[in-house]
Amino acid sequence: MLIKQISVFIENQSGRISEIASILEKQGVNIRALSLADTADFGILRLIVDKSEVACKALNDNSITAKITDVIAVEVEDKVGGFAQAMKIIDDAGINIEYMYAFVEKKHDSAILILRIEDIGKAVDQLLKGGLKILKGKEVLSL
Repeated sequence: MLIKQISVFIENQSGRISEIASILEKQGVNIRALSLADTADFGILRLIVDKSEVACKALNDNSITAKITDVIAVEVEDKVGGFAQAMKIIDDAGINIEYMYAFVEKKHDSAILILRIEDIGKAVDQLLKGGLKILKGKEVLSL
């Protein structure tokens, strides 16, 4: 149920994201989801890709700092309150969210939350008990 995410540390300079995209393209890596958070000096690009090991190695080989981290993908209903339901389950269990991002999957009328959580096992258990679906890596990559 864990999904491999690539975290890329990049300088906040023109052309850096294009460079990363080009490196991944040359390796045949398909990006399924991404998030970018930045400060004045640097950014963290988080990617869900179909070939995480290949992507990480290619970026590191090109002097771009990248690492693989585990995240979970939670499917929630794409309606008012769908997000709130997942957050209440996590909050009630006393679980801290380090960061998250989301995207909508219209074929199934759902939204997918990508979560980096301090206690992934506890979060998965509580979310499943709360009636939510935790997606496997293959499911996220096929969306």
